Amino acid sequence: MIRKILTIFLALMLSQNIIFAAAVQSEDKNMTRTDICKKNYKTLFGGEALTPTGDDPEMMAILQKYIFGEVFTVGELDIKTRELITVTSLAVQQTLPQLKAHTNAALNVGVTPIELRESIYQLAPFIGFPKTLNALGVLNEVFKERGIKTPLKSTATVNEEERYEKGFAIQNPLYGGEIKQSMEGLPEDMGADVARFLTEVCFGDFYTREGLDLKTRELLMLSALVTTGNNAVTLKSHIKGNLKAGNSKEIITAAIIQCLPYVGFPNTLAALRTLKEVISE
Repeated sequence: MIRKILTIFLALMLSQNIIFAAAVQSEDKNMTRTDICKKNYKTLFGGEALTPTGDDPEMMAILQKYIFGEVFTVGELDIKTRELITVTSLAVQQTLPQLKAHTNAALNVGVTPIELRESIYQLAPFIGFPKTLNALGVLNEVFKERGIKTPLKSTATVNEEERYEKGFAIQNPLYGGEIKQSMEGLPEDMGADVARFLTEVCFGDFYTREGLDLKTRELLMLSALVTTGNNAVTLKSHIKGNLKAGNSKEIITAAIIQCLPYVGFPNTLAALRTLKEVISE
């Protein structure tokens, strides 16, 4: 009897959740882009959007309605993932004032300090260590302002002797030996050193760390490449890597479009064309 009552109770709760979710979706469909913008902005930054203040209120109104009222509605990305993508893109571009604002926004919507740190750490092999350190300086500044103690706990999982082995175990299923093959033929076989560095640093030092799962890491790396916009071959490779890691073509498309307000149409359209090529193959 008790089991039957519990079963009925759980069924009622589930049906109520489904009805609530449907109501929320229906509400969003009936909202204007201005309404959606104000709602998302409040969630992210805790303030009011579209206020007639500052030196350029018209530009801010265009920006806010476009980003938070339109781009944020494309695809099935949750708001935490959208902010991690945004933080990644801003860090790549070294737009540090905006990075600080979105670091705060990411924390406001539930992104953890560890997730933020890992999203920046893994950029080092792609944008270099100086830019990565600049971005980390912004993160740590925000953490201190919010009373988050630094340094954060270590999430490393490999020792010095395991870097290549553990890194290769992640790299190989996604990318095989394409980098090693592309580096063959350089003088004194120095290309082999570069290929080894990639395995040990990108995958061994960073991808093995806890804090982000493989699918998220690959999606953020894709966002970084969309932002740089200067290597279609590498972008294509990472689109394929994302698919192998378990990200759907719909998620990949939404992630590329999430970069649009921050990198502009040329880079985004080029990335979407590359995605179409991969899908057609």
